Amino acid sequence: MEVETIAIITFREAIRQAMDEEMARDERVFLMGEEVAEYDGAYKVSQGLLDKYGEKRVVDTPITEAGFTGIGIGAAMVGLRPIVEWMTYNFSLIALDQVVNNAAKMRHMSGGQVNIPIVFRGPNGPAEYLSSQHSQALQSLFAHIPGLLVVAPGTPYDAKGLLKSSIRNDNPVLFLEAELMYNWKGEVPEEEYLIPLGKADVKREGKDVTLISYSKPLKMVEEAAEKLATDGVDAEIIDIRTIRPLDEEAIYESVRKTNRCVIVDETWPYASVASHIGWLISRNCFDYLDAPVEVVTSEDVPMPYNHTLELEVQPTLKKIEDAVKRVMYL
Repeated sequence: MEVETIAIITFREAIRQAMDEEMARDERVFLMGEEVAEYDGAYKVSQGLLDKYGEKRVVDTPITEAGFTGIGIGAAMVGLRPIVEWMTYNFSLIALDQVVNNAAKMRHMSGGQVNIPIVFRGPNGPAEYLSSQHSQALQSLFAHIPGLLVVAPGTPYDAKGLLKSSIRNDNPVLFLEAELMYNWKGEVPEEEYLIPLGKADVKREGKDVTLISYSKPLKMVEEAAEKLATDGVDAEIIDIRTIRPLDEEAIYESVRKTNRCVIVDETWPYASVASHIGWLISRNCFDYLDAPVEVVTSEDVPMPYNHTLELEVQPTLKKIEDAVKRVMYL
């Protein structure tokens, strides 16, 4: 019987390993973006890849998101498998026309004759001291668009397995990371593995309330569950991992067991991922609910620069605990 070898690596290294393994496996895979080559990536995610694969497969681009995003989409249309790194998802707004009107639509408009096997990746959401224009969590915007897949891992293990699956997918994938996650560490097998898109994960089993989250807030949700346990509340945590496609059955199965639900999402509340999941639960699990679904999101304001204020605007442990206590009638 083979024994799986486990390493403790950072989120950054998990992303790099996924790209490295897929570039070694398939010569059609290449990486392009600002500072991904000579500088080893703005967050050192692509460190060493230029030396290993050369400048034709690790390509530094000008500061022109609309331009190099379009080049990546064109490359995907003719059979290559590009990984486009945006230095931050805030800059993806410059390339929105390319993503929404070309990447998302081309397979449909060609009657399935043209695949778009491309991954757009980079940090999404707030970090620290970045103010309004560089602290935006834009997942709801991309999840709104038919034709796009949206992936948001919360651990190094999930990041590697989901990125490898994303690179092999024949559809455009928006892969959401986070600046503050890159140094997070976790267990990752040294043997190859894949995680299918559209499959949620039960990060903690419980019987009293379902906590649903993904990406960076997952860590805070896990801390909240541990603290709630000291008060006698047994929380189950569902990490959706992919926003689109969404594993609805995993969500419904948990809510039917616990009869209560709190959704934690660091984007704004209006038309958010959390509000959509809340509607799905209210429609499909109404007879099982013992309390209205609660959501904990960032406040509906642009991000302040002041550190105390920016922390207060985002989901906090207290906000999560208070929401759980409301659905538990405590």
